[in-house]
Amino acid sequence: MKIEISSKIREICPQLVLAIITCKVKNSETRINLWYEMETETQRIKSTYSLEEINKRTEIAATRKAYKALGKDPNRYRPSAEALCRRIVRGIPIYKVSILVDIINLVSIRSGFSIGGFDLEKIQGNIELGIGTNEDEFEAIGRGLLNVEGLPLYRDQVGGIGTPTSDNERTKISETTTNLLMIINGYNGKTGLQAAVNHTIELLDNYADLNEYQIRWIE
Repeated sequence: MKIEISSKIREICPQLVLAIITCKVKNSETRINLWYEMETETQRIKSTYSLEEINKRTEIAATRKAYKALGKDPNRYRPSAEALCRRIVRGIPIYKVSILVDIINLVSIRSGFSIGGFDLEKIQGNIELGIGTNEDEFEAIGRGLLNVEGLPLYRDQVGGIGTPTSDNERTKISETTTNLLMIINGYNGKTGLQAAVNHTIELLDNYADLNEYQIRWIE
């Protein structure tokens, strides 16, 4: 499977770097130790940031800057990392979903990167990161139809599968997912991405029976 960045995104977001992880895993309900890590991190976020400071985190600010450059209001369509951190600071609990989804959320909260997580077997053909249009019909996970016009949009040969705001119902991770695709979006270049990748691999190894993984970079 090929993953490419469109020329339009390249032009508008020249610093963008993607860290891509594909691997075989085992998904299930969240384990106690993983959720302890999540609760520890949520306490750190609460004690470190005010609500007004969340969008100034380097990685979140870079994603918001990309949204603005593409003509999208990041206060109305927040990057997922920002939305998760704001939820924490406001005292709203993070949902337990499954080991894989909770790992992605934990890495996103800690790093500030918005991360796409997909069931690789549900993706059809190659993937291109382009710009959403008003013709893209996108059913966001848990929130219905999302207006993706002006958002960075990953598409396979069927249609949109993910944005930094939300992934799509069609290709989402389920408890039967065994082939995982993760895309970590670095709109501020490669800074911090390697640490996020290393952290992801460690968590997948500890909690999701990681096997046969591959890491690719698109710069």
